[in-house]
Amino acid sequence: MTPFLYVSHPQVKVDPAVPVPDWSLSDVGRRRTEAFARRPHLSSFRRVVASDEVKAKETAALIGATLGLAVEVRPGMHENDRSATGFLPEPEFQVVADAFFADPDQSVRGWERAVDAQARIVGAVDAALAEAPGLPVIFVGHGGVGTLLLCHLAGYPISRAHDQPPVGGGCWYERSETKMPDRWRAMEDEAS
Repeated sequence: MTPFLYVSHPQVKVDPAVPVPDWSLSDVGRRRTEAFARRPHLSSFRRVVASDEVKAKETAALIGATLGLAVEVRPGMHENDRSATGFLPEPEFQVVADAFFADPDQSVRGWERAVDAQARIVGAVDAALAEAPGLPVIFVGHGGVGTLLLCHLAGYPISRAHDQPPVGGGCWYERSETKMPDRWRAMEDEAS
């Protein structure tokens, strides 16, 4: 089983006038990523694969530059499709996100269904791993689909109970050769 690390992008510059997939990292997000990229544990990884959203590509570029690795971009790794609503103010977004996880077989306000987003992210990760079996990978993506992937790997039902801790994104989990991930950890947390 090929080891991998899944990392969600950290804090972004929220701009309601810009489509969400085009948001960039904030200064805080950049600093957190740069500190994370210097962790000695990451030196064992040989590939960096990112979502095609700007914030994920920027996170991956910072990690890849520190490790001396090129970044591969995979369109199937994008966040759950929320284009039907576009930007939502934070309180409204949280209500809709709760509904997204609570009823994974239904579309909430036109959002991609959680079961479909889960199948897509699992397929994208499996395809990337199949291209270079045994070569440890850092996947850089998003909290929503990252949680769906975590639920799949850990054998959990889809539930927001397994979502990232409230630290502004910038979380990770690891699948080793012998162990599936069990929960998210913040970039500042030590490896287990």
